[in-house]
Amino acid sequence: MGTAIARAAAMAAALASAIGCAPRADEEVVVYTALDEEFSRPIFEAFTRETGVAVRAKFDVESTKSVALAQAILAERERPRCDVFWNNEVVNTLRLDRQGLLAVHRSAAGADYPPQYRSPRGTWYGFAARARVLIVNTKLLGDAPGGDAVATGGVDSSENPPVANASRPRLPETWPRSIRDLADPQWKGRCGIAKPLAGTTATHAAVLFAAWGDDAAKEFFRAVKANAQVMGGNKQVARAVADGELAWGLTDTDDAIIELESGRPVAIVFPDQTAAGSDQPLGTLMIPNTLAIIEGAPHRAEAERLVEYLLSPEVEGRLAAGPSAQFPLSRKRQGGSRVAPAGGIREMEVDFAAAAEKWEAAATFLRDELATAE
Repeated sequence: MGTAIARAAAMAAALASAIGCAPRADEEVVVYTALDEEFSRPIFEAFTRETGVAVRAKFDVESTKSVALAQAILAERERPRCDVFWNNEVVNTLRLDRQGLLAVHRSAAGADYPPQYRSPRGTWYGFAARARVLIVNTKLLGDAPGGDAVATGGVDSSENPPVANASRPRLPETWPRSIRDLADPQWKGRCGIAKPLAGTTATHAAVLFAAWGDDAAKEFFRAVKANAQVMGGNKQVARAVADGELAWGLTDTDDAIIELESGRPVAIVFPDQTAAGSDQPLGTLMIPNTLAIIEGAPHRAEAERLVEYLLSPEVEGRLAAGPSAQFPLSRKRQGGSRVAPAGGIREMEVDFAAAAEKWEAAATFLRDELATAE
C-alpha cells in the first residue's frame, strides 16, 4: 500500500513538473523570421524548453527572403499578427521602422552591441552577422593565390587540377578578388549572383547604390546582367559553384560554409580586401540579423522575453558554432565564427540608413533589369 502511494505521488510530481514546463495556450509569441528554418527552429525550440513560451513561427522562402515578410507586416499594420520580426538582414527592418511599425524596446542585452548595429531609439537590434563572400570552385580554378583572405575546404586542389570544358572558353588562371569581378568579361557565363530583389543580395544592392551613387551602381548591375548568371537565391549560387556549373559566385557565408564543410571542392574568398594603386579597398560587407518588436504586438511581454533571449551571448554563440557559422557582434560574445580568416577581415564601412533610403530606387531599377533568372 505504501509503495503504491509513493509511486502515485512520484507520478503526480512528474506530471506537475511536465505541466509546468509545457507551453500554456496564453503563453505564446508569433515570430516572422527570414533566417533559414534549419538555423532558427532549433533556437525557438530551446527557448520554449527553457521558458514554456510557445513560438509560432512564420518562415520565408529563399526567393522572397525578408521582403515578403516585411510586406506582410505592412499589410497587417491595422491589426498586427506578428510579435517579433527576426530579419536575416537590416535594410527592410529599417524600412519598417521609418513607417512607424516597430515598437521601442530598451533591451538590456541589446546595450552590449556596437552602436552601428542597433537603433538609437531602441526599435531594432542587429546581431549574428554574415559576410557577403565569393565561393570558388577549386577544381576549376586551382590553388588559392597568395595574400587573399581565404577559407579552404577538405579537397586538395593539387589532386584536382583546373578542368577545361571544350564547350566553354578557358578559365582565367587567377581567382576573383572583388565583387567588381562579377562585371569582368573574362568571367562571362562562369560566375553567378542571386536575384537582387530580396534577402541579403537586395540589401547588398541598396548598400552599393548608397555608397557609389545611382549612376555607378546602375552601370555595375547592367554589366553584371550581361556577364553573370542570375540565380534564384544565394543557396542556389553556392550549390552551382560546388557542382562545377559555375567557377565562382557571390553568396553569404552561411550558404558557402555548408558546401565547404560537406567536403565539396570549394573555398571562400572575402572580397575587396586590397585595392589597386592608391584606392581604398571597399572591404567585405557584413550584414547582421535584426530583431524588432512590432508596434501593437498582441503578445508584448512574451515578445520582449524572446528578444532578450535571442540577443544573449549564448544564442549568438550557438549561431556561430552551428551550421551557419555566423559572426557574433556582442561585446560579451563567446568566441568567433570558424569561417573567419586568420588574418581578420577588412569590413566595408556602411550607412544602413542611407541604404534603406535607396531601397526603392534600387529595387525599381533592378526589378526592370534583372527580374528574370535563368
